Amino acid sequence: MTEFVFKEPSFLPEEMLMLRAQVRRFVETVVIPQGDAWEVDGFVPRAIFKQMGEMGILGMRHPEAHGGGGLGPMCSVILAEELSRSSYGGFASSTLVHTDMSISHIAKRGTDAQKKKYLPPAIRGEKIGAVCVTEPGAGSDVAAIATRATRDGDSYVLDGAKTFITNGVYGDIYIVAARTDAKAKASRGISLFIVEKGTPGFSVTRKLEKHGWRSSDTAELYFEDARIPAENLLGEENAGFYGIMDTFQDERLQIGAMSAGQCSKAIELTVDYVKTRKAFGETLWEKQAVRQKLASLAAKAAAARALTYEAAQILAEGRECIREVSMIKAHCAEVLQEVVHGCLQLHGGTGYMIGTPIERMVRDARVLTIGGGATEVMLEEVAKRM
Repeated sequence: MTEFVFKEPSFLPEEMLMLRAQVRRFVETVVIPQGDAWEVDGFVPRAIFKQMGEMGILGMRHPEAHGGGGLGPMCSVILAEELSRSSYGGFASSTLVHTDMSISHIAKRGTDAQKKKYLPPAIRGEKIGAVCVTEPGAGSDVAAIATRATRDGDSYVLDGAKTFITNGVYGDIYIVAARTDAKAKASRGISLFIVEKGTPGFSVTRKLEKHGWRSSDTAELYFEDARIPAENLLGEENAGFYGIMDTFQDERLQIGAMSAGQCSKAIELTVDYVKTRKAFGETLWEKQAVRQKLASLAAKAAAARALTYEAAQILAEGRECIREVSMIKAHCAEVLQEVVHGCLQLHGGTGYMIGTPIERMVRDARVLTIGGGATEVMLEEVAKRM
């Protein structure tokens, strides 16, 4: 089989190259052989999370004192890219929501007690994380959150609903955004809470069926008089909006990496296909229009990936990168749409059949222009900083 991979950035240290090789072996030997079964089941088995925990890849960004690797954003980019080369977007999203979009809130702003309690089992893959921001009336507009958290003695009482929550059905540790000050400016009255599975008043009301990402479980959640210990407040009260925005930086960067991984895999699969598929007496690869179409897609994908790695390096150096990360979220996910749809077109009728990787990849790719901030919202973030 043809292997289409981008060249490594020259600034990557040896340990990052070793990480890539380790994750790629795991994807090829463990994920790809089982991925179809996870698509049918609608979730990634807990044993797989534990296996990734044993490999040390679930806590690479988390503090070493609690079992993590203490590494920077580049390791997350490599992990996201390689998981996405599996061609199973649901598997990649379920893993990355756990590592960098939910448990990372505890690693970044949790108390010592919270880190000691929640990080080790999450890093080992024994407990799965979910982040609960989106609501029926609040998506990219995070400040519109309506779920309430009312202080009552040594507890907070949560009331409200969340939707489109990845790992929501089978998760264990839920990072929940709720409004704690109804009178404050919208973005200043939101707090974050750690909510454990089994909390009275907290329920999974529905497992959602999705267009793509079929191997990740997604849920609607409901809170009715759910009493949370005050010690489960995560970070400062009324400062949750800024914590969410900070974690969005990681999520949007990873979406660039996910796009890069899916682009390279889609091109790889398509080059393989057109070199064997014959039409009008010759292979499709022998037709100049086909070769040039794939070359054009590869060039666009390489440019989008380069932007992602450059932003990761800027973040690793501690420099502000909101504009660049917003560009990544807007640009890379849209490039991915062009790549996977172009690759499906070159597969012809075969690409339209359920069960072919490229058909699944088209469905999985679609959500990346929506989740983590829709393309249109991201372009406004770029425009504000021009």
